[in-house]
Amino acid sequence: MSKEFNCSIKHIRFDENYQPADSTRLTTNFANLARGEHRQENLRKTLTMINNRFNALAHWDNLTADRYSVEVDIISVDLDVKGNGQTFPIIETLKTTIVDHKENKRIDGMVGNSFSSYVRDYDFSIVLPEHRDKNLASITPDNFGELHGKLFQYLLNSEAYNAHFQKKPVICLSVSTSKTYYRTVNQHPVLGIEYKQDEYSLTDDYFHKMGLTVRYFKPEGSAAPLAFYFAGDLLSDYTDLELISAISTMETFQKIYRPEIYNANSSAGQVYQPSLNYQDYSLTQVVYDRAERSQMAVTQGRFTETHFIKPYQTILEEWAASYDVTGDTAQKEAADKETSRKQAA
Repeated sequence: MSKEFNCSIKHIRFDENYQPADSTRLTTNFANLARGEHRQENLRKTLTMINNRFNALAHWDNLTADRYSVEVDIISVDLDVKGNGQTFPIIETLKTTIVDHKENKRIDGMVGNSFSSYVRDYDFSIVLPEHRDKNLASITPDNFGELHGKLFQYLLNSEAYNAHFQKKPVICLSVSTSKTYYRTVNQHPVLGIEYKQDEYSLTDDYFHKMGLTVRYFKPEGSAAPLAFYFAGDLLSDYTDLELISAISTMETFQKIYRPEIYNANSSAGQVYQPSLNYQDYSLTQVVYDRAERSQMAVTQGRFTETHFIKPYQTILEEWAASYDVTGDTAQKEAADKETSRKQAA
């Protein structure tokens, strides 16, 4: 039986008064927007963009396009490896709540959306470049991403996660600039037109080790497809409003961060090759330091190596070798069924 780690979860509201926590990765989209002289204006404009996009997609019974607004909480997960109260910030995601002003009620939105991970920075900015510098034949090192993947799945099966959230997360990211995507005939009423890629990207493989499958959809009015990473069934496990909350939130961040792709003045065609060199696009009115984001990844990877990987290396390696993802998931499903049975009795 593998060692148990302690997981703790914190919620921080992302609004115009948001201040990044000391443990927040500085390259995270929402943290980047919340710094500098334009921070409050940035945050206010970002939230307005999210609300406008949500109402555009949730257009039924919404003639004035102002029925809904979206509240965004940053979900921070800390891991205590030794059980001594010393924690490391493992993951940050977003949780949305939909406010229906017509019915005067609050509705759970999507959990997941963005995905921030120090260990992922370590893997992609430290481990991978060092491996490639050695001119090894393989593209990635052996067991690349396996520790991160098991830590993520451990979180999803933890009591802490299931005490806070009813559903598994859906992560919504940009498509890869190194791949080509092909439009299919499949069309979903909310997610839009589905695209297929020519081959999986390194990010796709990395998220697969986290237990997540990927599908690509271009919602109505979007310039490019988004990559949706999920466990289970993306089309049946989530409501239309949950899906719209993910689209509106993450497409907004992508328009700010990658305007060449997601704020392009023309829409993706039958065959689509994303490119950051595309010139026909519009800038948002939100100030974003994209250069800082790329420069900080290595710094944060080294931080992870110093404060998490090296101090706990033996414990983590032994834990990863013994952790049975399938067994943990089966135990979780059995516990859920027993809980449902008791509630029905």
